[in-house]
Amino acid sequence: MSQIISNPGSASPLPLSAVANISREIGPSEITRIGQQRVAVISANLAYGDLEQATQNARQVLKQVQLPYGVSASLVGQSEEMERSYNSLMIALALAVFLVYLVMASQFENLLQPLLILFTVPLAGAGAVLGLWLTDTRISVIVFIGLIMLAGIVVNNAIVLIDRINQLREEGWALSDAVIESGGTRLRPVLMTTLTTVLGLLPMVFGGDGAELRAPMAITVIFGLSLSTLLTLFFIPVIYHLTARKAA
Repeated sequence: MSQIISNPGSASPLPLSAVANISREIGPSEITRIGQQRVAVISANLAYGDLEQATQNARQVLKQVQLPYGVSASLVGQSEEMERSYNSLMIALALAVFLVYLVMASQFENLLQPLLILFTVPLAGAGAVLGLWLTDTRISVIVFIGLIMLAGIVVNNAIVLIDRINQLREEGWALSDAVIESGGTRLRPVLMTTLTTVLGLLPMVFGGDGAELRAPMAITVIFGLSLSTLLTLFFIPVIYHLTARKAA
């Protein structure tokens, strides 16, 4: 190889050994480039935990490593896709809440009462967080799907209460009497709808094969709906009474 002519066709041919030192070395079988930058891809499978835990551990390790000048490290692959999924699901959750508000505002023909009803959404979020903490369940894409479901489910109880209060006030009932009466007459249907939903989701928590994929969504909906129902029966009538009295 050292005798290969480096300038073929020239009057003074030069062998390759005259312009270069030739030696055998071990090099990469292929050169990978991403965004016109030369990269080295390191991949691994999980030995324990989940993808979020592995991502956090990898970031901690990278913080402790002093990289040479011009060299950088970044986490890509499934961890990057997971972050993109979280961002898109956050947008979907916000869009779901906005659409629910539009539907309620058109039906109630009022802008304030739908806001009172949407107050149940953060109550459901608190219940979901409590359920995930008690069951030691980590946040995942399935959990976000459960939160999006909650945004459309938990408002039902508040809609039932406020709609009944509005009916009684149109019949001439006093504000306080209408609030108390609606709580008593709508307690049974509110509890029935909550129990049917919770009992229907329980098999997803204690199911057999594949339960680890379905359980986070069921836990999110069960705890979020349960706590939201209990708090809705107290907070929504109180907030309605305060806002209606100020408006009057």
